[in-house]
Amino acid sequence: MITLATAHTTSSAAPDAFFARWADTETWPEWNTDTEWVRLKGPFTKGAKGELKPKGAPKVPFAVTELVPGREFTDVSKLLGARLTFRHLVSVTPDGSTRVDVTVTMRGPLARIWNLALGKNIAASLQPDLDRLRAAAESA
Repeated sequence: MITLATAHTTSSAAPDAFFARWADTETWPEWNTDTEWVRLKGPFTKGAKGELKPKGAPKVPFAVTELVPGREFTDVSKLLGARLTFRHLVSVTPDGSTRVDVTVTMRGPLARIWNLALGKNIAASLQPDLDRLRAAAESA
């Protein structure tokens, strides 16, 4: 497994505000600048499947592999010979703030090649995207 990037933020918004933004996949391009569109087939639940279209790239199927409201959301995109995983963990800090941690990993026989193609862009955009998500959650 290769870790491509990690990011975290703290917020005054409740954990549910982050989950509301994640559940509304049509709004992902508002805070994820590398994404053209996202279509989820059915409700935002564990096992849900969809497609997303990165800017300048072909559409990619993904699945929600873990979903614990208020605690965790993990989605996995299927690439040729690799799986790209975004794991989002949400916790409440001792002072009552919400902390969000995002880790992006890749595994599979072609993971190293995909890392060369995608890794730098994902690493560069992860924290700014999370900061925009935090702003969206706080303004809700």
